[in-house]
Amino acid sequence: MKQNWYFPAEPDSKLVQELATALELPPPLAAILIQRGYDSVEKAQHFLEPRLADLQPPEKIPGITAAVVRLQEALFKKEKIVLYGDYDVDGITSLALLSRFLRALGGDVSCFIPERMSEGYGLSTAGVQRCLETYHPNLLLAIDCGTNSLTEAQWIKRQGIDLIIIDHHQLAAVTAQEACVALVNPQRGTDYHYLCSVGLVFKVAHALLKTYPERSVDLRHYLDLVALGTVADIMPLVGENRILVARGLRQLGVSRWAGVRALMDVAEVRAPLSAFDIGYKLGPRINAAGRLNSALESLELLLTDDPNQAAHYAQNLDRRNRERQAIERTITLEAEEMAAAAFAITSPKSIVLGRPHWHHGVVGIVASRISKRWHRPTLIIGFDEEGLGKGSGRSIEGFSLVAALNECAHLLEAFGGHAMAAGVTLQQGKLEEFREVFEKTAATFLNEEDLVPRLKLDVEITVKDLDESWLQAQERLGPFGVGNLKPLLMARALSPAREPRVLKEKHLRLEFQGPRNTLLAAIFFNGAVNPLPKPPWDVAFTLEQNTYQGKTTLQMQVVALKTSS
Repeated sequence: MKQNWYFPAEPDSKLVQELATALELPPPLAAILIQRGYDSVEKAQHFLEPRLADLQPPEKIPGITAAVVRLQEALFKKEKIVLYGDYDVDGITSLALLSRFLRALGGDVSCFIPERMSEGYGLSTAGVQRCLETYHPNLLLAIDCGTNSLTEAQWIKRQGIDLIIIDHHQLAAVTAQEACVALVNPQRGTDYHYLCSVGLVFKVAHALLKTYPERSVDLRHYLDLVALGTVADIMPLVGENRILVARGLRQLGVSRWAGVRALMDVAEVRAPLSAFDIGYKLGPRINAAGRLNSALESLELLLTDDPNQAAHYAQNLDRRNRERQAIERTITLEAEEMAAAAFAITSPKSIVLGRPHWHHGVVGIVASRISKRWHRPTLIIGFDEEGLGKGSGRSIEGFSLVAALNECAHLLEAFGGHAMAAGVTLQQGKLEEFREVFEKTAATFLNEEDLVPRLKLDVEITVKDLDESWLQAQERLGPFGVGNLKPLLMARALSPAREPRVLKEKHLRLEFQGPRNTLLAAIFFNGAVNPLPKPPWDVAFTLEQNTYQGKTTLQMQVVALKTSS
């Protein structure tokens, strides 16, 4: 697919040299820091050295003070506390962290996760009823859900049960605030919008620990759970998230929790860990149970202190993840065939695909893959035996899914989400009409330029300048993820030192002339899917460390290449 490559504006050369000298960085990396807003030695140093001491008082987040007061009362009175959570990694790590923490303070705590297929997402009527019938709590905490569930919150209140909501999702016009003791949600204020629910739970625990007489609990031991949930929920690694994840990655390497250690074993992950390890190895395994059936096994993994039990849970989740991958591959292939057939006839500005029996638990992943391949807002929908469809959408820059779905609301049973990701429920009989209305909406808001992906390059370099010292300097800018991407470098006029080698029928292994007459290896994922342009090439890539059979070398990971201009 055609791409528009571009660089950000070049920063002042004197400032680049000042930061490079003061921080002992290669000038191109100093330039990247400035482009990302760290345009003074003080700001850049603060960024490069994230410290827990720089965390702000948790009481700044709306709702935390009221939540702490009610939690203190519940702990003092030995009341029954139930944590009601979501079935993704953010929800599961939130439950694990808060239940472990409250139990360490003497709390009587149980956890509840709704069944994805039968009870749906969040504070659903069916899920809440089963939760209350099972545990009979005095205090219910809805975590990673509930902000806009006013009807359910009012029903809980009528049962004589207090409700605290800890959630990071966007506010609707009407929220559940009036029916609960506390609504802890940073969206109510002007800051901390980057925190997900496990980050908020950590802040609540911090605030409670400051006022509770028992201070033997060390919150640093819980930071591995914070890192897991934050990275897996694809939250921006900015502000306090950067601090929490940087410290949490270190804690993962020495985790106190048997389940985390067992999960690292089955995923073959070793310290030092990166955000990549969470996003592509640990997180998907925790998510696998909730995507296919019940997330309780993932929660039990993070709550058990028995190494044998932890190993059993981790192996089961590893197996479920392979099942999930197989289901996902099948649906992706079917969806790609349907999309290709549509593009063979016309050039739509959106993609809406649906079939019976597409598994609801993986349609979001498939939507993401299809959207990236075709660079279109995409909705993937699976229909059950009764013809009720549940789907997930992913968008492209500049197109709000929620705004577009609002234009189609008369055809939908329900919808919700945010600009880049959303969920829908609709009847199968309305699929074609929905596709037409959604396409008309996309055509209204998107022009041809919007449909050409833009590749934002960070800096141009010479491959012969790359060595171990560059990689070590680059790692100081990590952890990398949303909001702080790994530097995307560009080198001009490169020719392969030897013929590219095809791996697994779709990837390419390349080699270029590196420093001191060495060869610099490169991997180009999916590079064999389409014919290569004529060399020499301008190559956009990230620089990685590759360890194979105990030997560590530098490796370019090619993002795109084109005939050199």
